[in-house]
Amino acid sequence: MSDDHGTKAALRTELLRVRRGLTPQERATAARSLADRVADLPEVRAAGTVAAYVSMGTEPGTRDLIDALRAAGTRVLLPVLMADNDLDWAEYEGSPALERTDRGLFEPTGARLGPDAVTRARVVLLPGLAVDGRGLRLGRGGGSYDRVLARLERAGERPSLMVLLYANEVVARVPREPHDHPVHLAVTPEGIHRFTP
Repeated sequence: MSDDHGTKAALRTELLRVRRGLTPQERATAARSLADRVADLPEVRAAGTVAAYVSMGTEPGTRDLIDALRAAGTRVLLPVLMADNDLDWAEYEGSPALERTDRGLFEPTGARLGPDAVTRARVVLLPGLAVDGRGLRLGRGGGSYDRVLARLERAGERPSLMVLLYANEVVARVPREPHDHPVHLAVTPEGIHRFTP
């Protein structure tokens, strides 16, 4: 295991510990603020298609956001986790069209569009645990979104890459590994952080 890999694991453990300490009210307030901030971004207002995800547990909430985007006429793509941890995509058709999987995720029940469907999104929301001043994102370590970012790069697509976080998760340094890709924005309930990847 590399030093950076071990440092990432320790940072993940600490950030998840802090998230578990948030009250349901704090998480709900943060989700509403994130929805307002993200929906008001010029790149999101101009995007015909946004790739997002359904938050779970103590993640910064996305339900308000994806409902607001859909209500505004934006096409929202949501991931479907495949057996190999890669992501397929389906269009979000509202909360009734989500189902909980055996892995505990909420996924859309609509037609699968294929892993390359994400290349049609002009904004891609990425889950994460932290971001630093270089725009380096710390994910959960499963690699699903590393594959998405590599797929976008191979396709030559340059959507706005955005991570949703709590304020304490904008950190001084995220260890970098060769497969890591920087993001363009981090949105917290308190503000917008823009980076030049």
